[in-house]
Amino acid sequence: MLASVLLIVGKPAIAEIREHDRATGQFNTIEQPLPIKIAITLGGMTLIGLELWWFLGSRTSEKTNHHG
Repeated sequence: MLASVLLIVGKPAIAEIREHDRATGQFNTIEQPLPIKIAITLGGMTLIGLELWWFLGSRTSEKTNHHG
């Protein structure tokens, strides 16, 4: 939900490739705002945590159902 709000409210970033960069194969660093970095990090950690919770929880309930 927070990501949806950030996508709606946030400013769109448009990447441009300059001819010089295209010729040399160099990459430019695009600095992202700190709130977006924090939101992406927290979102990723939340998804990883939910996946672990689901995986470990389903294994636990599977063991208890076979013993009953």
